[in-house]
Amino acid sequence: MSVDHIADEGLLVLPRLRIQNANAISSPLTHGFPSITAFAGFMWALERRLTAAGINLGFDAFGVICHSHQEQVADGYVKTFHLTRNPVDRAGDTAAIIEEGRVHLELTLIFSAFGKGGEESHIFRQSMQEARDKLTKSIAQQICTMRVAGGSIVLPEPEVQLIPISESTRTSDFQRWRRRWLPGFALVSRDDLLKTHWEKLKSVKSDTSLLDAWLDLSRFNYKAEQSASGKVKWQHDRPQHSGWIVPIPIGYGSLSELYGPSEVHNARDTETPFRFVESLHSIGQWLGPHQLSDIDQLLWKPDNAPERGLYRLRNSYRPSP
Repeated sequence: MSVDHIADEGLLVLPRLRIQNANAISSPLTHGFPSITAFAGFMWALERRLTAAGINLGFDAFGVICHSHQEQVADGYVKTFHLTRNPVDRAGDTAAIIEEGRVHLELTLIFSAFGKGGEESHIFRQSMQEARDKLTKSIAQQICTMRVAGGSIVLPEPEVQLIPISESTRTSDFQRWRRRWLPGFALVSRDDLLKTHWEKLKSVKSDTSLLDAWLDLSRFNYKAEQSASGKVKWQHDRPQHSGWIVPIPIGYGSLSELYGPSEVHNARDTETPFRFVESLHSIGQWLGPHQLSDIDQLLWKPDNAPERGLYRLRNSYRPSP
């Protein structure tokens, strides 16, 4: 097969995207960085926006690399969010507000892309570089008017890269790409840590729930240890080089049956089936991109099971033995 074989898939990369006032409250139990589901929403919104503009690109997975973040909080023994001051009401009293958490971010977003038809059917052929360069300008214009996790994209116009993937050079290409994404940290899934920690706690206390294991793994647990000299030192339970482990929401679980369109009053969309849900939580880890060996380890993919009431995202990262 020639070098100019048909490549049906590639990457859409938005490097060093600066976002202001993104939503920092990612779930009822976590804060500090937007939920990974917010970036899935951005991916689908971008696909619909491009389709409406006549650009036939589709996306089926995404990755997030954070270069810097600045949560808008007042530091202290207890952190508090910086909130807006709303106008007083008619009686001169302070109007009620809903607490909002905001964070400024610099991110690199990576999307697994493919041509859905038209001129974009073979856009990731090696010989289509000129067409890709032209297409990136149109994509950048669409992204400028969008929001990412509720935050505004800071001008200037974002850079857009369309990168073809060749199976023969996939590994070497990724080794080159990941160096461009440094310094930064990629968010990956560590469901395996949660399962292992749950089994460990159940061996000590049999009635330990999965929620107990998640809470225990999400924090630093300190205990007093006495040395041979008799001195007592407080030591936490995180082993050295264990990584930056964080609790994260990964999707939603159903609380009710699936209702038909317009069956639930005051629903925002009257044409789509409706279901009440709650957040699903797991464990994630921030890793330097140089620690990943393949692009699939970086990407998050939807894994929905409506018959079981599960709407979640999965990531294929597994640590080396």
